[in-house]
Amino acid sequence: MRTVVLVYSGGLDTSLCIPLMRQEYHFDHVVTVTVDVGQPAEDIRQAEQKAQAMGTEHYTVDAKEEFVREYIFPAIRANGDYEGYPLSTAIARPLIAAKAVEVARKVGATAYGHGCTGKGNDQFRLEYIMRTLTPNLQIVAPMREGRLLPDGKREPWTRSEEIQYCQEHGVPISQTVKKIWSIDENLWGRSIEGGRLEEPDFMPPDEIFQWTCSPADTLEEPQLLQIGFTNGVPTSVDDREMAPLDLIKSLHQIAGQHGVGRVDVMEDRMLGLKVRENYECPAAAVLLPAHRALEALVCTREELRFKALVDRQWGELAYHGLWLDPLKEDLEAFIAHIQTRVTGAVTMRLFKGGASVVGRSSDWALYSEDLASFDSKTFDQSESIGNVKTHGMQSRMYWLLKSGRSNSS
Repeated sequence: MRTVVLVYSGGLDTSLCIPLMRQEYHFDHVVTVTVDVGQPAEDIRQAEQKAQAMGTEHYTVDAKEEFVREYIFPAIRANGDYEGYPLSTAIARPLIAAKAVEVARKVGATAYGHGCTGKGNDQFRLEYIMRTLTPNLQIVAPMREGRLLPDGKREPWTRSEEIQYCQEHGVPISQTVKKIWSIDENLWGRSIEGGRLEEPDFMPPDEIFQWTCSPADTLEEPQLLQIGFTNGVPTSVDDREMAPLDLIKSLHQIAGQHGVGRVDVMEDRMLGLKVRENYECPAAAVLLPAHRALEALVCTREELRFKALVDRQWGELAYHGLWLDPLKEDLEAFIAHIQTRVTGAVTMRLFKGGASVVGRSSDWALYSEDLASFDSKTFDQSESIGNVKTHGMQSRMYWLLKSGRSNSS
């Protein structure tokens, strides 16, 4: 029996895949897997109901705690970012694929299915994990492979054609041709795409945002928030120790009511396409700058310079979904060593869409008030004379030579 494990969100693309797996790809048994990485409970419930209505063998996997500890926290320690995007969807895909692999092994699947298009990044992220862990299984992607025409050829699906097909074949969906936003949500952030949001000069309507207030409608007073870190990961808010999952959820709520966390970027996808992306990530908008501020307090200048390179490379690997790459392991070994000192507290000021660092403290701080203060006599300032005299010596020599040649000509 040919069994396919379909990575299933309950959305338009993956719902359309269920009848296609049977009718066009001729699988005998369709198994759907929904991995809970922090989607709304209603979305999980609807995915289960749709899967049941369409007669699949369905699995829901609760991976929220694992997502926070093994994916979000490493992203914080690496200041996870790609071109201004805090990597919310990107870091969830490898975990979702890994859980699909577990189910595939359990049911003896012969193939995987997913609803990714041929233009996006998720096809790379999911299939990399699947091919690495189960290299012998087939992978089918109906949205990427295109709509089957009567003459046997295929052409790309349009959103309108997908909706029409679902309506004609009794597939339960919530999208309409007029309201066509595609939303992906997990514990670390929301991505909103589709329709006119793809246009670089289109102003996103407030209706696409759910976690953040419009800055015009936020609280009229700023809020100070102290984030406690232990070994590079957040452990407390305003001196209150919190479980990882609760901490992330709490910061979404607190920062969101101040309008913090809206991201609108032109993003360079893996295929080279430049696309406009909208994200909501209130907790990330607070935790990432707080973490950087604490690192700046406890790390040497040379460590910070090198870690900026490490963080950027880590972000690239995470964006590309290369979660099992040996270089990522190497980078994380360095990051982990640095994080043993990234323990302390950072005070953030939240107000009208902004989150700014206003204070930081740590027992590992490379700061001495006595040495830094202008009122201190501990540091013998006269000892700087020799250093100042030799500062920029080679560039000064170059300038003299250049000036002399210019004058002689």
